[in-house]
Amino acid sequence: MAPNLQRYSSTVSFFMLLSFLLLPFYPANSQSFIGVNYGQVADNLPPAEATAKLLQSTSIEKVRLYGADPVIIKALANTGIGIVIGAANGDIPALASDPNFAGNWVYSNVLAYYPASKIIVVSVGNEVVTSPDQNLVSQLLPAMQNVQNALNAASLGGKVKVSTVHSMAVLSQSEPPSSGAFGYGDTMKGLLQFHSSNGSPFMINPYPFFAYQSDPRPETLAFCLFQPNAGRVDSGSGIKYMNMFDAQVDSVHSALKGMGFKDVEIVVAETGWPYKGDPNEVGASLDSAKAYNGNLINHLRSMVGTPLMPGKSVDTYIFALYDEDLKPGPGSERSFGLYKPDLSPIYDISLSKTTKTPAPTPATPAAPTTPATPPPEKTPATTPSPVTTPATPVNPVPTTPVSPVNPGPVTPATRVNPSPLAGTHGAASSSRQPHSLLLILVTMVAFMVVEVHEDDDD
Repeated sequence: MAPNLQRYSSTVSFFMLLSFLLLPFYPANSQSFIGVNYGQVADNLPPAEATAKLLQSTSIEKVRLYGADPVIIKALANTGIGIVIGAANGDIPALASDPNFAGNWVYSNVLAYYPASKIIVVSVGNEVVTSPDQNLVSQLLPAMQNVQNALNAASLGGKVKVSTVHSMAVLSQSEPPSSGAFGYGDTMKGLLQFHSSNGSPFMINPYPFFAYQSDPRPETLAFCLFQPNAGRVDSGSGIKYMNMFDAQVDSVHSALKGMGFKDVEIVVAETGWPYKGDPNEVGASLDSAKAYNGNLINHLRSMVGTPLMPGKSVDTYIFALYDEDLKPGPGSERSFGLYKPDLSPIYDISLSKTTKTPAPTPATPAAPTTPATPPPEKTPATTPSPVTTPATPVNPVPTTPVSPVNPGPVTPATRVNPSPLAGTHGAASSSRQPHSLLLILVTMVAFMVVEVHEDDDD
């Protein structure tokens, strides 16, 4: 009996392995860890209703807004798509000093639409900690706490989380990943204690694109694009990293652990790659954008996780849903979009539910290499601007409102996120597993099942 059980166990294990290997052949159904940023600094965006239908046709399950546009929030009602809404940096002083203002903000921007519109996070400000306005920095945590209190009063404290979004510049050290550490001591400690107490995520913007721009060596690009490369060994842990994204995320995890908050969830609030830019913008190309975003999605779908957080994909919001043609700055700032205003894809990365999921581009490890010294961190310059004040919310459920208030930031004009490590020039392509391999695997399983049954008959 024992031998049969052993063979049965082996067969079950093989079926599990087969399921993992066959995952790339399944349709790209909705996946909760894939999100997108929906910026509005443009004059050619499609109607919100059309965008909602587009999102429903994809595997994107979450959307991050930079404000709280009522038209978009209502258009996403009853779609099941999670929504991150934002409070403007300019609202932080009032949110921090006036609990009634915070209650009114929650009433106007959350309660008016919830639960039909699945609001999941309120982001208070954008990249505030690294801003030069120290007065604003000191008011961030009180503002978040007042928003949290307002949500608690409305019995939404465990359903709608409160967070804020950071650039990678909040790290004082990011390379190697095992030595990741935060700067901004007491400020970060207070924010992390808030996240830990309320079960809310730490949201950050890693951009391998900016890391490559800071270090455009021939060996950098493939590491940033999840393409075959020699890998980079973390001198502290001995772990070999095969892509920049994992290295950046793990540096944040190490920083959280170093401050005693290793269980705080990390959410990638922004990451992306422009498909074109100015002539002097190295790396901004259609092939690279398709490679980065396509291979990132495949990496997330694999559920491999990162070396320090294996077996789970970090919730990741790709920047961005559409180009924003009114944004200032270099040409790349207006070229991060995944879709055109006519709703057709700028390039195909298998987001449609009607397409198959391509297998990730393999990263063939070679001999370990010592990581290069990264460029120095720079504080990003972000210029949020207000969006239009919304119309009166539908069917509001009051808490302690005064008068409706709803200014919100739009996408930052510039995102500069120097990052740990660096990574090689290579063409971008994803490949499917050959059907011959599928046939071989199925045949092997069939033989194993037959063997078990024969032994049982004996």
